[in-house]
Amino acid sequence: MRALVVYESMYGNTHAIASAIGRGLESEAEVTVSPVRSLAPDMLTGVDLIVVGGPTHVHGMSRPATRQSAADSADKPDSALVMDPGAAGEGVREWIDSLGRLTALAAAFDTRVDLPVLLSGRAATGITKALRRHGLDVIAKPESFLVTKQNDLLPGERERAEEWGARLAATARPRAAGTGARRVVVAR
Repeated sequence: MRALVVYESMYGNTHAIASAIGRGLESEAEVTVSPVRSLAPDMLTGVDLIVVGGPTHVHGMSRPATRQSAADSADKPDSALVMDPGAAGEGVREWIDSLGRLTALAAAFDTRVDLPVLLSGRAATGITKALRRHGLDVIAKPESFLVTKQNDLLPGERERAEEWGARLAATARPRAAGTGARRVVVAR
């Protein structure tokens, strides 16, 4: 089974979670973890499972304006925030919008502040809906990984992400094998 973890990360937390999910998936799959801006179209070819994640901005997926606001916050002289190396460029929203019809299994995750969902929102909900619109078979409920208001992952979130990745792999493996052939990406 081949798995691809695609992520968008502003300050590194979503990157860390994506890497942990990738480690969990390695129990059952050949895994590639890639920031969305480095994703080449051929990386989707032959993928059985696509896991997509991003940070929650203003109750949902990031947009150009919210990404610019994140960069502006990091650029302030008194800021302790550091931009992730993969932060520049388009985000998950734009990448998903550019996709054609796909045939593969999928799951979505996000990072968000440790507040009730009503107050923080969840990018993973929008990611899940967008993946379904492109024909992907979503095999898990959207998952959130939590950060503090100071932008640090809560203790145990990396481990929880690795466990979630292992559960995804265990769920996807029999479904991917049951197709009798490797999944195929259908281009526009």
